Amino acid sequence: MKRIKIFDTTLRDGEQSPGCSMNLPEKIEMAKQLERLGVDIIEAGFAIASPMDHKSVKAIAGAVSKCTVASLARCTKGDIDAAWDAVKEAKHPRIHVFLATSDIHMEYKLKMTREQVLQRITDMVGYAKSLCDDIEFSAEDASRSEPAFLAQCFSNAVAAGAKTLNVPDTVGYSTPQEMGALITYLREHVEGIENVDISTHCHNDLGMAVANSLACVQAGATQLECTVNGIGERAGNASLEEIVMNLRTRRTFYNADTGINTKQIYRSSKLLSSITGVAIAPSKAIVGANAFAHESGIHQHGVLANPLTYEIMNSAEVGIPQNTMVLGKHSGKHALREKLESMGYELTDEELEVVFQRFKSMADKKKNITGSDLESLVLHRRNTSMSTQSGACRLIGHLINTSTSSSLPTTSYVKLERDGLFLEDVAVGSGPVDASFTAINRMLGINIRLESFSLNAVTDDKDAIGEAIVKVKAPNGETYTGTGLSTDIIESSIRAYVNGINKMLEDAGQTEPKE
Repeated sequence: MKRIKIFDTTLRDGEQSPGCSMNLPEKIEMAKQLERLGVDIIEAGFAIASPMDHKSVKAIAGAVSKCTVASLARCTKGDIDAAWDAVKEAKHPRIHVFLATSDIHMEYKLKMTREQVLQRITDMVGYAKSLCDDIEFSAEDASRSEPAFLAQCFSNAVAAGAKTLNVPDTVGYSTPQEMGALITYLREHVEGIENVDISTHCHNDLGMAVANSLACVQAGATQLECTVNGIGERAGNASLEEIVMNLRTRRTFYNADTGINTKQIYRSSKLLSSITGVAIAPSKAIVGANAFAHESGIHQHGVLANPLTYEIMNSAEVGIPQNTMVLGKHSGKHALREKLESMGYELTDEELEVVFQRFKSMADKKKNITGSDLESLVLHRRNTSMSTQSGACRLIGHLINTSTSSSLPTTSYVKLERDGLFLEDVAVGSGPVDASFTAINRMLGINIRLESFSLNAVTDDKDAIGEAIVKVKAPNGETYTGTGLSTDIIESSIRAYVNGINKMLEDAGQTEPKE
């Protein structure tokens, strides 16, 4: 059975998609989860893009040890030097260089001839090879490139030392038949291809990214590039969870499998959603809320008789929690740790203490605490720990005064704590959320603009936890995502707003851990 390498680009291509930016601690947390998930390669970023990108790639290279850590680089010495400097301390470093090979890109973007492109590939792959043993070369817009020229580009890359050749469908234009045929053609016409991995990087503009990737596996590809939840530029990338579970569920059809720990799939998906504030669609394959739900009486009857009647996968196989053990306000820290470990979460004593304090507070408000409740607390634990940093804000309390009459205003009193000082203000707004945010802006003296706001029910029933997600724009134009949890949706909204502000302050260097 063929072993397919999983190249995860959530932290590079995925993070480039609008609304999915992450700060450094969030990137490191996601990278560690990807390591637990068992991906083979983590593309940590584009080191030359900015000093922060370089810093994050370097930090991830030092934070993980089981995965190869790659940085993207254009075919220029400056890019390659920056990429190598960022990944050189990784246990398994890789430089991923790329150059466009389609006529439209060469003429209008690169303004280079075919001969110049071939020479640039030889020179720059060779230069990268002089620094790092593991080199991947990508021919940008490969699916729209002339096949014979593309084969020559890849032949030059292999001769210069590339160990992986990536065939991207950069604009999501191709079909499974075309991608499969292209891989077959390249296997027959690229000199030395039998000694390297063939990779593919498919975009989802026409909804074909996963199908195209799987067609490449059938044609001989040995590495697939993808992202958690399929996030990425424009319509996104091939979805990691869909690729992996296709190969696992239809193992005998594809005669291929991955090294992914599938029980970490759901956890990885939820963590990314929590970090970016981008909700998972209920109908999303594998990880959506409806993926293993049955409402139709016919379906329910069949599943009760034999799950295989309507379920081709077991929910536990992808790590979807089974909420059978109930915890309440009388439960202790030991029981909480055991439950979290049974769900696959390993927390340090400090992290457990943060979750335990929120758990006790929640237990005073909810009769039963389910696995989904606990999961939400774990995923939001950093929001709580951020509030203990010097310079960060912590919500103490709030009081809302509303009226059913449109002629009477809504007022909100909000009290925060910052570095031992208590701040409070009362503001009037068009509603409780607007009034609360206005009060916070005024007491902190910061001109912050709310870009988007949404509420989701994390759990069921009348005492469900509400998760608020906000995107706020700082005075410098940077956008930050804040999330907050509470059974009180106004409180969760305020917590999300404060969390976004704390991220802004941290990014500006105005917060730091207390001694």
